Order: sequence, then structure tokens, then C-alpha cells
Amino acid sequence: MALKIRKAEYYYTLVDDQPGEAYKILNLLANIGVSLLAFTAVPVGPTRTQFSIFPDEISKLEAAAKKSGLQMDGPHPALLVQGDDELGALTDIHKKLSVANVNVYAASGVTDGVGSFGYVIYIRREQFDKALSVLGLH
Repeated sequence: MALKIRKAEYYYTLVDDQPGEAYKILNLLANIGVSLLAFTAVPVGPTRTQFSIFPDEISKLEAAAKKSGLQMDGPHPALLVQGDDELGALTDIHKKLSVANVNVYAASGVTDGVGSFGYVIYIRREQFDKALSVLGLH
């Protein structure tokens, strides 16, 4: 697979940090038919966790949140990168962003163990158009 970069939007919600919270949200989304591009869970204090949800279809997530009463903040812009897992696969992207003075304020990635990877890049809204332009996505 060649390197693929696309715009992605995510929503987040804060929950109490306790067993079963990820299951509740993921089960709700699956039952309503919300397909996910990515999902992260990060602690934001001693007792809270932030779930970032990257839906394949924004409208389905918005409908699911409204129907269930799930409080979501978003949409927020991000980049989803997918490609072949090889040494230095992300360096060119980060170099272009760095040279353009675009700040990556968070990122998360994973390999699939058989040669491919997925990577999410969080860029603040005020720099997002510049990031798209630098990466040739405009």
C-alpha cells in the first residue's frame, strides 16, 4: 500500500476512569452501525478519560450521540495516515510540517504486525489548512 493521507474528523467525550466505559461507548456505536476509522482513550486526570472517536460517517455518530444522550465535543480536524510499515515512514510528513512551522500537538500510531500501519496526527484548527497545503491535500 502506498502512503495514504486523508482528512479525518473526530469527536471526544470525557468519562469517569473505570472499568467498562470503553465497552459501553464502543457497544453503543456498533449497535447503531457507526463504523470507526480510529478510537483512542487517554487519561486527562486522576479520575477522567478522554475518548476520541473517528467515525467513518460523521452523521451516523452525531445521530447516535443525540439518540443516546452521549455528550460529544466536535468535530475537530485531524489527519489519518495509512501505509506500509517501513523504517522512516513518517519522517517526510513530519519534516514537511516542521519546515512549514505547523505544530503536531498529539499523534498516535500502530502497526498491524504484518507490514502496514495507521497513524493519527492532531493539528490545531488554526493550522489545519496550512498542514493540508504543505502535504498536498488541498
